[in-house]
Amino acid sequence: MEQHRTRPAQYGPRRGRTPLPPQGRGPARGGVRRQTSARPVPARPVPARGPAARSAPRPGPPVARAVRALRRMPNPRLTGLGSGLFCAAVMLVLGFLDQVLFGGSLTVYGVLFLPVCLLTALWVRRGDLLTAPVVVPIAFAVGLVAVAESGTGVGGRLTGLVTALATEAGWLYGGTLVAGSTVLVRRVRMLRRRRAAAARGRTPA
Repeated sequence: MEQHRTRPAQYGPRRGRTPLPPQGRGPARGGVRRQTSARPVPARPVPARGPAARSAPRPGPPVARAVRALRRMPNPRLTGLGSGLFCAAVMLVLGFLDQVLFGGSLTVYGVLFLPVCLLTALWVRRGDLLTAPVVVPIAFAVGLVAVAESGTGVGGRLTGLVTALATEAGWLYGGTLVAGSTVLVRRVRMLRRRRAAAARGRTPA
């Protein structure tokens, strides 16, 4: 019976081929091991895209900006007496400033009177809304003491005050109208909220 001779496997490197470097072993004797340090590559800034990169939106109309500015202002709640004292004190201070800076200009005083009326009507509490249109004309007359031209004695001061009230009645009516309109709007909104709350309470759970 013939037996085929098997050729033993040759594990060594074949001739004509360069041996591969050893893997997973340390450096050869006498050699220098190179240390490669992986340095982080700085990331390039990516230009922002989307709504943030777009141009900022343009501001709204002047009325909307005025409403936002009023909402950011302090929102105290004054009683009827407190609103009257506030309006009278502010108008008296503005009257003295008008006398010092503008020589007692009644037009400047009337222009400054309008925003004071608006703030008084906005800051008075809900229970005393009707007092705002009443205290505003009184405050106008109190501030006129520092602005109106006065003569000698008490009679001269009263005459100058009455004359200023007669000549500047337009500003007086305008400020009272501003306060009354603001109070009316607040009153209507308050009634609507009450009706809405009552309607919610009547709906079955």
